[in-house]
Amino acid sequence: MTDIELRIHPRLTAPVRRTLIEVYSDVRAPLLHLPNYAVTAFAGRLDRHSSEPGFEAVIGYDAGQPIGYAYGNTIEHGDPWWSRMSRPTPGQITARPTLALKEIGVRTRWRGTGVARRIHDELLAGRSEEQVALMVNPAAGDGKVAALYQAWGYEPVNEVRPTPEAPPLIVMIRPILS
Repeated sequence: MTDIELRIHPRLTAPVRRTLIEVYSDVRAPLLHLPNYAVTAFAGRLDRHSSEPGFEAVIGYDAGQPIGYAYGNTIEHGDPWWSRMSRPTPGQITARPTLALKEIGVRTRWRGTGVARRIHDELLAGRSEEQVALMVNPAAGDGKVAALYQAWGYEPVNEVRPTPEAPPLIVMIRPILS
């Protein structure tokens, strides 16, 4: 494997959108038959998320080939993101400016190599928010994905089912370390 190049995209251009959808389609291939994971559902979420404050994406490349990505945007107190939780989330959490990590994925060949962590860390670098939050399917990878996020410093704080088509998810948060 050659050196991985990370490219930051502060807005969603047509080429960036195509690349994100291409990599998503490969990363989520086994799940694309499920309504919440369908490419059209992802594209709709991507378009909506990219219009929200603080949107930024990071795409990783190996020898010019896109191999993984992460993107997110800023959420603040009162953002609808917080209101979908199963239980009220404590004010000391929701009052802090937060980066909502909306998606992260790495193609199979590069999993377990540290690429996901590098993409994640690049997305967090230079952000002004105090914390980062994500939603994870507790069954993903037989629980290995949630365990990986815990190893990265995330702690579970709530549960959510963002849409009727989505599986129940765990909400995890960690500080953004500068």
